[in-house]
Amino acid sequence: MSKHSSNGAMSRRKFVFLSAAASSAALIAPKAFSKLKPKRQSANEKLNIAVIGSGGRGAANLAGVSSENIVALCDLNENNLNEAAAKHPSAKKFIDFRELFDKAANDFDAVVISTTEHTHAFVTMQAIKLGKHVYCEKPLTHSVWEARMISEAAKKAGVATQMGTQIHAGNNYRRVVELVQSGAIGKVKEAHVWVSRAWGGGDRPKPEPAPSYLHWDLWLGPAPERPFSSEYIVPHGTPRWYKFWDFGGGTMSDLGAHYNDLAFWALKLDHPLTIEAFGPPPSLETAPATMHVHYEYGARGELPPVSLTWYQGEDKPQIWKDGKIPQWDSGHLFIGDKGMLLCDYGKHVLLPEKDFKDFQTPKPFIPDSIGHYEEWILACKTGSPTTCFFDYAGALTEANHLGNVAHRVGKKLEWDAKNLKVKNAPEAAHIIHREYRKGWKLV
Repeated sequence: MSKHSSNGAMSRRKFVFLSAAASSAALIAPKAFSKLKPKRQSANEKLNIAVIGSGGRGAANLAGVSSENIVALCDLNENNLNEAAAKHPSAKKFIDFRELFDKAANDFDAVVISTTEHTHAFVTMQAIKLGKHVYCEKPLTHSVWEARMISEAAKKAGVATQMGTQIHAGNNYRRVVELVQSGAIGKVKEAHVWVSRAWGGGDRPKPEPAPSYLHWDLWLGPAPERPFSSEYIVPHGTPRWYKFWDFGGGTMSDLGAHYNDLAFWALKLDHPLTIEAFGPPPSLETAPATMHVHYEYGARGELPPVSLTWYQGEDKPQIWKDGKIPQWDSGHLFIGDKGMLLCDYGKHVLLPEKDFKDFQTPKPFIPDSIGHYEEWILACKTGSPTTCFFDYAGALTEANHLGNVAHRVGKKLEWDAKNLKVKNAPEAAHIIHREYRKGWKLV
C-alpha cells in the first residue's frame, strides 16, 4: 500500500459513519455489515487500485474511485482502454486481465471490476485468491453456483468487498428499511417489486467481422464460441449483450440487483424456498422482455414467512392494475397487517395516506452512507463495514438468477439452498452451474 498519506485527518463524516455503523449493526439485517480481517492502512493514505473494464459502467466506476491511486487499467476494448489511460497516464495498461494479475499483482491492493456479466466471477475469483479487495459491478455473477463460490471465497479471504448497487447508498432506501423493520406497517407477509424496462427477446444475430479494437475471443471468455455481432456491443449507450443467456440474465438479474435489493434488506431475506415464473415460452437464446416471478420465503427469526413477486416489462401487480395504489412505472410495495409502504429509488409513501396522517417516523438507526465507493475504499484501508459485501450480494444474486432458472425450466422450483440443487427439477443443473468453454475454469 502507498506510504504517502493525503493531508488532513479522517473526516468527521467518516468518523460518524464508522461510529454509527458499529453501534447499529445489530439492529439491521443479519448480513447488513461485513466482518473483515484487520487492515493496516490509515484512512488518509491513498489506495492503489487496478480497474478492469473501463468503458460504459466501467468509466463511471473509474471516476468513482479516482480519488485514489489508479495504478493499472485493463480493457479488451482498446478504444476504452486508451480513453481511460488518457485520464490516468501513469497507470500500466493491459488487455487481458490474467496478464494484469500475473505481471502487476504487487502494484495494487484493490480491484474494481466492470467487465461483462459472464466474466465477473472469473476476474473476481482471481483477485480474491490474491488477497485483493474487490468492488464488482452488479450483478455479482452470471450463475447461481458462481455467486455461492464467490461469496464463500471472499468470506474466507477476509477482503473488503462491495457489489455495485449504488442506490443502496441512498438515504431513501435507508428510511424505507427503518420503516419496515420498526413495524410501521405491521408484519409484512407480502411484497411486490416491478420495473417497466422491457428489453429482451429476439434471436441470435447475423455474424459480422469483429472491429480491430476489440479482442473478441477474450470478450467471449468462458462463454460458448460464436461469431461477433454489433448486436452484442454498442459503442455508446446501453449494451445489448446482457439479454443473451450466454452473456447475461436480462432484466431479472440486472435491475433485480437494484430493486430486489430493497426487499432483501428490509425483510432480511436470504434463500427462497420456492420460485415460480410466469411469462412467454422460454427462448434458448435470450431472456424475456416481460415476465413475473413469485418467491416464497420461510420465517426468519421472529419475522413471518413472506412472499415476494417480481414483475418486469408489461407485467404489474394486480393491486396496481386495479388502481388501488399510485401507478408508478417502477416501484416496491410492502403489504403489512397495519398498512402498506410504496417506494422507489427516491421517494416513499405510507398507504392509505389518511391512516398515517399523524404517524411519527422512527428515529433513524441506519447511518447515512459516506458514499457507495467511499464506503468500500474506507473498508479496504481500515476494515470498516460495507453494506453490499459479497455474502449479502451473493444471496441476492442467487435469488435473482433463480427467477431466470424457473422461467427457463418452466416449472415451480423447490430450492435446496444448502446443496445448490432444485429438488424437483434435476434438469436445471446445467443452468445453476454451466459448463465453460475449454481453457476456462473458476475453481
